[in-house]
Amino acid sequence: MGSDASQGVPGALPTGRLAGREAFAQTVRDALACAAREGWREIILSDPTFADWPLYERAVVESLQAWARSGRHLLMLATRFDEVQRHQPRFVAWRQAWDHIIECRQCRDADPLDFPSALWSPAWVMQRHDLVRSVFVCDTDAARRLALRQTLEEWRRSGSPGFPASTLGL
Repeated sequence: MGSDASQGVPGALPTGRLAGREAFAQTVRDALACAAREGWREIILSDPTFADWPLYERAVVESLQAWARSGRHLLMLATRFDEVQRHQPRFVAWRQAWDHIIECRQCRDADPLDFPSALWSPAWVMQRHDLVRSVFVCDTDAARRLALRQTLEEWRRSGSPGFPASTLGL
């Protein structure tokens, strides 16, 4: 599936309907690089497990590192974070260093098939509607951004803290 790159879209991020695992992964990479370049103040990442997000990649962690600074906020929502902790060590190390700007909420009782897979920013959103085929929509429309933000906020409120930056113990 193709996309419409349009002027006024942050960092020329795609808009429209796209499909495929590689297109999805590339859009995540491009969005996080754009966040670093344009200094998005807030990002929300949501997925049942983040198993097929490229958070393990050096370039993605470098984009997050370039984005991170005081006054920024990253919210992560998931039904489980064990996939991230096991298979995405670069991201885990970055998360530990930047714990003060990251909020992780786990919605353990949520059905993974009903849980949103999305990347939200104040200017652009990406929402995956079919996890198996990685069919997703990217948009800058204010109404779509607001609706997705409200959905993600409801999930945040229903979740509990998860994915601690460190494990304390004796």
